[in-house]
Amino acid sequence: MVHMSSNLAAKEYLVDTPQAYQDIADQLKPGDIVKLKNGVWQDFEILLQAKGTEKSVITLTAETKGKVILSGKSNLRLAGEYLEVSGLVFKNGYTPSSAVIEFRRNKDELAYHSRVTEVVIDNYNNPDKQESDYWIALYGRHNRIDHNHIVGKRNKGVTVAVRLNSENSQQNYHRIDHNYFGYRPTFGSNGGETLRIGTSHYSLTDSHTLVENNYFEHTNGEVEIISIKSGKNILRNNVFFEARGTLTMRHGNGNLIEDNVFIGNNVPHTGGIRVINRDQIIRNNYLEGLTGYRFGSGFTVMNGVPNSPINRYHQVDNATIEHNTFINVKHIHLAAGSDKERSAAPINSVFRNNLIVNEQGSHPFSIFDDISGIAFSGNVSNQSVPEAIKSGFSIKDVELRKPDLDILYSTPDPVTAGAKRTAPVLNKAQTGVNWYPKTLVETPFNTGAEHMVQADVKTLLSTIEKAKSGDILVLDAGTFIVPKLISLDKTLTIKAKQAGTVTLAFERTALFEITDGGNLMLEGLTLSGQYSPDAAGNSVIRTQKWGMLNNYRFVMQKCIVEQLDVNHSFHFFSTGKGAFADSIELSGNTFRDVTGDILQLNSEIEDLGIYNAEYVTLADNTFSRVQGAIVKLYRGGTDESTFGPHFSMTNNTLDGTGKGKRNKQAASIYLHGVQVTDISNNSFSDSAPIVLEHTVGEPNSSITNNVFKATSAPVIKELRVNGPHTAIVENNTIETGDKR
Repeated sequence: MVHMSSNLAAKEYLVDTPQAYQDIADQLKPGDIVKLKNGVWQDFEILLQAKGTEKSVITLTAETKGKVILSGKSNLRLAGEYLEVSGLVFKNGYTPSSAVIEFRRNKDELAYHSRVTEVVIDNYNNPDKQESDYWIALYGRHNRIDHNHIVGKRNKGVTVAVRLNSENSQQNYHRIDHNYFGYRPTFGSNGGETLRIGTSHYSLTDSHTLVENNYFEHTNGEVEIISIKSGKNILRNNVFFEARGTLTMRHGNGNLIEDNVFIGNNVPHTGGIRVINRDQIIRNNYLEGLTGYRFGSGFTVMNGVPNSPINRYHQVDNATIEHNTFINVKHIHLAAGSDKERSAAPINSVFRNNLIVNEQGSHPFSIFDDISGIAFSGNVSNQSVPEAIKSGFSIKDVELRKPDLDILYSTPDPVTAGAKRTAPVLNKAQTGVNWYPKTLVETPFNTGAEHMVQADVKTLLSTIEKAKSGDILVLDAGTFIVPKLISLDKTLTIKAKQAGTVTLAFERTALFEITDGGNLMLEGLTLSGQYSPDAAGNSVIRTQKWGMLNNYRFVMQKCIVEQLDVNHSFHFFSTGKGAFADSIELSGNTFRDVTGDILQLNSEIEDLGIYNAEYVTLADNTFSRVQGAIVKLYRGGTDESTFGPHFSMTNNTLDGTGKGKRNKQAASIYLHGVQVTDISNNSFSDSAPIVLEHTVGEPNSSITNNVFKATSAPVIKELRVNGPHTAIVENNTIETGDKR
């Protein structure tokens, strides 16, 4: 049904069905307004194709902003001129096409002078995590996206892409401003950028896109938060808050990066700016509390490839880096990525009038190649700097203060060094919409209600089903023999009222299955395989076998795991293909009599750069008579756009582990492609060795202060390592008492 009112020549339509919209869509004239009736619109593919004028825009909006929900397989395409869309919410579904919002109808019919404003896209993800799509794809020229709320992209693909793949989309002068880019979880492979401007194929083309006053909060998809792959773009006054990754000038020349603020708060892998290519200007940016390193460091100037093909790394030439402030930035990397291929050091560049303050007592600079092509002058540091750049620095004590501008700001001579702000830092309340909350996406453990559960399996299952995310289940003493698989799609803690008095056994091939939305914490329980079926391949805990979209967390502490030996290959934890853990933590547990592996995190064997867990932490556990490996953690391929995996193993005891005939790697710990490894203060007895296989990236491994009794020394293999890497193996006691 269509309700219509008229104001001179312009008309206003209120439509309540997709068909009603179709009935008027081809009649729209300059100044017309179409309102979608409040409610949920399921499987609605909207095409707004019309021609407005600069003074009489054609508008598509909601009857009430935020009350029109586009769900299922819905999307929006704009084609024509002077169009504006506002007030819509995309959630509970995914686009059936290549983009949720697309500024074109097809490759020939594009949008010009058009705008999408105050639109929400909230976790609108294809259920196949590896199925790629955009959330917003900009084509045409002079288009604008502003004041939108964009949060929770979990499947592969750039969140917002500026496309230059036709002449009519080049030199486009798009504007991207005042948007709130919220949480994007670590993707675990390439394909998790939040904003990309261009592609390598068109990177020598200028885009002239303006990106200003946007707020990027926890946009953690991959090492490139913003990937610039075109020329003459301006990125200014944006805020990156606790965002893992960097603003990267990956391809393209002549970009201006100014007045941006990066606040890391010492969150791991928070980065700043990465410089590649020619004629880049980086000035007046403020960077604080960033911990990232290598390609994700607080500031990186890359080496290039001589005569580089268009899709590799072009040499840094004529870069201007001036009046930037670096406060407690752990790493500034110069000539980064230097190797046999990337041998073209920066040239004709300047690094001047920058302020570097590090309160940790050391300078942040690492120099990987010849940097004589960068002229250093007028810089101020409170720490001594490397000899190669010393002449370009004044070493002075710097007192930091925080005036009304919301950032630490002070230099001995504020006229000559550091960033100069004249206005407060952009607040996230100034971005997005005011009618949709900017809330936490992930539910922490132990934040909900506490439920006391008597020693009855029916009560346990009923309580799990009724519990809400964040709740805690406290179990009375007794034995629970669970007859069916417990599927978890919420955040739950299950703990014993008194440690050591509760046993959970199970009659299926697994006790728990973590599915989309599920996170599990176990405490003080005994987990027994005594009643499990006599079949190979059981596991106590598993993720769903395939198609998992959401990242998950698993924590277990002060538990006993035993009798996983009714048949061979009885594992404790098995990951499904495509599943990705933000973190897995085992602390203070006892594992004994296991015929399989403890943690199987190696389902991604196609060597495409995909892996199954970001952080794996083992502390103060005891492992006895485990035939498989304690951990199998695998990251293959040659991709360099990810952060992990990270593996930490401290103060554990292993006795008789890893020697089963089905343990093909013949290892108690098997790590392939892991980027950060710390194995320290553990005791290995009568066990298979540690096997580490270094691959691409910058693997950093430390094996120290361990005791190996009747256990071979660690094995470290260098496979396809193409850059700096570290392997520290020292202060270990091996069999005879020798220190190595």
